[in-house]
Amino acid sequence: MKNRDFLIRLRSSVILVAVAIAGFYFGGIALFALLAFVSLVGVFELYKVCGTWGTPLAAAGFMASCLYLEAVWLGWDSWLLFVLFLGFVLILGTYVFTFPRYPFAAAAYSLFGVIYVPLMLSYLYRIRQMENGFALVWLVFLASWGSDTMAYCTGILIGKHKMTPELSPKKTWEGAVGGVLGSALLGFLYALLLGQHLSVLGQPLLMVPLLCAAGSIVSQIGDLAASAIKRSFQVKDYGNLIPGHGGILDRFDSVIVTAPIVYYLLLLLQ
Repeated sequence: MKNRDFLIRLRSSVILVAVAIAGFYFGGIALFALLAFVSLVGVFELYKVCGTWGTPLAAAGFMASCLYLEAVWLGWDSWLLFVLFLGFVLILGTYVFTFPRYPFAAAAYSLFGVIYVPLMLSYLYRIRQMENGFALVWLVFLASWGSDTMAYCTGILIGKHKMTPELSPKKTWEGAVGGVLGSALLGFLYALLLGQHLSVLGQPLLMVPLLCAAGSIVSQIGDLAASAIKRSFQVKDYGNLIPGHGGILDRFDSVIVTAPIVYYLLLLLQ
């Protein structure tokens, strides 16, 4: 049974990586369509877990997500905050005109969904749009998925001190440190192999490991935050779209918060 579960998980991982490589390689509308799909499915999963899916407030949040994604696609960078504000007004207006049918928490969940999923994931598209974006965008995954793997391996080998016993009993401080150092090591090896494509960072062998280490710290917070949300609503997974992994948010929980920090660090380093 364990071997079967492992094979299912491995197969899903291979497919995910292949789809990601294709999307980031082609960029443009192909990548945007992929990220829009992932974002909207993620919003659906979050609203379903929160118990608001099927309500006018969830519909308002979904419409606000679509509005924001359209603004990203059209390149309205200077207007994104205003578009987000319009989404907020849409959710707020829905809350007002359906009052007192839904609690305030339902309105808060709707707005949180817009910020947590499409806004955060849109930074992957923005990084890809940068000079040498195809090489740079993989730093997000080295700092998130790479960190997850290295933290897991370190925790299994030497983990003793529990980090958040009630939230995630298997995570240890040793594993967390291993995730940060391991991500930095992966970043160094990546810069060693593709340094010519990372020259915009000045000194890739120094900057890329530092960037991956910083991203790893944020990614672990994102992973634990996603777990905390699930615990709060007493669910195991956000969905079952990805066999062996769960839903979109189960697989992208760390990527969601890592993408923005990598984007702004890239701007700073450039």
